[in-house]
Amino acid sequence: MRPIASHDNEVHASHAFSGQSGVFDAQYAGNAIVAYKRQRVREHLLRLAQPGGRILELNSGTGDDAVFLAAQGFRVHATDISEGMQQMLQKKIHDYHLNNRVTTELCSFTRLDALKDRGPYDVIFSNFGGLNCTSELEKVLKDLPGLLKPGGMIVLVIISSFCWWETALLFRGKFRTAFRRFFSAGGRKAHIEGSYFNCWYYHPSFVINALSDTYEVTDLEGLCTFVPPSYIEGFAEKHPLLFSWLRKKEERYKRSWPWKSTGDYFIISLRKK
Repeated sequence: MRPIASHDNEVHASHAFSGQSGVFDAQYAGNAIVAYKRQRVREHLLRLAQPGGRILELNSGTGDDAVFLAAQGFRVHATDISEGMQQMLQKKIHDYHLNNRVTTELCSFTRLDALKDRGPYDVIFSNFGGLNCTSELEKVLKDLPGLLKPGGMIVLVIISSFCWWETALLFRGKFRTAFRRFFSAGGRKAHIEGSYFNCWYYHPSFVINALSDTYEVTDLEGLCTFVPPSYIEGFAEKHPLLFSWLRKKEERYKRSWPWKSTGDYFIISLRKK
């Protein structure tokens, strides 16, 4: 199958997430593992960022994180390529009276030079694998230093190139899912709301090597290493005691090798030198 060009892939991804925007919040509202993931990411971010700072959020989606961060005292400039997602966020800004705390902009993370508000920011934040929708991650990362203050932080949540739980699906006969991260150099097809686009998987070393000249790593955690991915629906509800035990195990080993780089995601934080 012919690879999708970078610009075309962004257009397809934009259509997909715009189509999903109206049901996105309701679709994941009752998922205990999604709630766990959000809690982990927010705890990680709040350990590193000072309230009152300015945050540039990439692929902000419907704005759950932007609204949360505004409530913690941050000012957030929330960007996304999906017009539908931006509309949902703008509704939340209106409903929660956050006009003085959250601003929005329709912008691709591969075109950060076009941002109307170019900072400088205290933190650049991207959650739940939005950056996996590009084959040009190195270009995106190289554009970030010019948007940050000296000593500023980057906090990224990226879908990893290896996941124990996903690989174990081999034993349930789900060969395509089990091996999709192993052969993803040209991107793997994702399908949302009738639209197809490519997704790429990355190892933390990719991010570290791309930014080694200007950043130092301050933290690296595996996310959903012991806890299963959220697409394994109903796991937490069917197995509450096991879910609780796995959370404790993950809390203990999230920064240890090999778990810090072999979850469904990894959370990586880097400070500008």
